[in-house]
Amino acid sequence: MADKKRVLVTGGGTFLGDNIAAALIAEGADVTLLVRPGTEDRLGVLARRVRWWSADVWDSASLKGRARGHELVINTVGSLVADPSKGLTHNRLNFFSARNIAAMCISDGVPEMILLSSAYAPWLSRSYIQSKREAERYIVRVGVRGTIIRAPLTYVRRQRRAPFFALMTLLGSVPPLSWSFMGRIAPMPVDVLARGVARVALHNNRDKRIYYARDLRRLNTPDELSRDLIETPSGPPPPPAPDTAPSADDQTPAIAPRRSPLDFMDEDAPFGWTPPDDRD
Repeated sequence: MADKKRVLVTGGGTFLGDNIAAALIAEGADVTLLVRPGTEDRLGVLARRVRWWSADVWDSASLKGRARGHELVINTVGSLVADPSKGLTHNRLNFFSARNIAAMCISDGVPEMILLSSAYAPWLSRSYIQSKREAERYIVRVGVRGTIIRAPLTYVRRQRRAPFFALMTLLGSVPPLSWSFMGRIAPMPVDVLARGVARVALHNNRDKRIYYARDLRRLNTPDELSRDLIETPSGPPPPPAPDTAPSADDQTPAIAPRRSPLDFMDEDAPFGWTPPDDRD
């Protein structure tokens, strides 16, 4: 049997990072997580299934050597929510983090990087999208073999959501709208996104540089895609859950009643990863 592919995922202890790590493990990868210092306990039971390092993606010195020996890095760090009064601009949150991770790949000899970016949608801020596009361009300029995932908003299955986003998901799932731009921007279940990203990462002969929601859905089986349509909540309805971007800064815990292949994950995995307020 071939050796497992060694993959480093940034954003350990966050909603997206943990879901992607779990999907990679289910696909047979050897996973390492980067966790922001002081948040290691957020890994929960996932800490027993992966290697993990503490590192701050906004401090390039803390990243030195962390990716050595890995074949691929997946960067999930960033945020939809900016706070310029604290220095947390979209450019810093989304571009600077990707820049530092790309530099880590080069210094540690990692040939490939996957960047979790975002598809443009009318409900996303222009500065957020611009920061993601600048990160994409930077990866190309520095010479890392970069793959871009332009993902839509994500949600946890069976949690109530705002009616607008539930409608967008429905419209984006029904032909012919699903074949149009709507198919790129309609919110999708986070487990579909995570499996799609994991399968992109482990495919050695990728024929695309940019993947969209339709590509990720094609990498899931019909059964994996249809679970969201046939399951209904049991018991009292949960509170409405916000649709979140792949790297949204939201500290609301996510609980997925149907978690396969993520069934070993801690149920208190939080969203988001932003730098400390006092960093220059």
